[in-house]
Amino acid sequence: MKAKVLIVDDSALARRTMRSMLEEMGHTVEDASDGATALEKFFVSPPDVVILDLVMTGMYGVDVLNKMRELNPAARVIIATADVQQSTADQVRAAGAKGILNKPVTREKLKVILEAVLQGGEQWN
Repeated sequence: MKAKVLIVDDSALARRTMRSMLEEMGHTVEDASDGATALEKFFVSPPDVVILDLVMTGMYGVDVLNKMRELNPAARVIIATADVQQSTADQVRAAGAKGILNKPVTREKLKVILEAVLQGGEQWN
């Protein structure tokens, strides 16, 4: 299943890396470097899935997730983070995320979690 994916990360390297992997898988990709830009893109041209960094300058990832879920309660958001604490996973799951992608992101992990979420499921490492 091919999808439109919005990558939200304040790291240009992380955005480029994930974009490259996703485009090689055949997905269409948009990106944003901050929460405000992400929310605008999410509202104007809704993606099928959002891959959202947790720690960014400006808006914290959970705040962006909450706003996206207000705009669309069915939003499919995957949190990308280097934070591997169970409490973090519990927090983002409670906020409505569909999964967590641990950084550094590998093609294999990205493919598995994206496919699970696109098929209507969830993926928690």
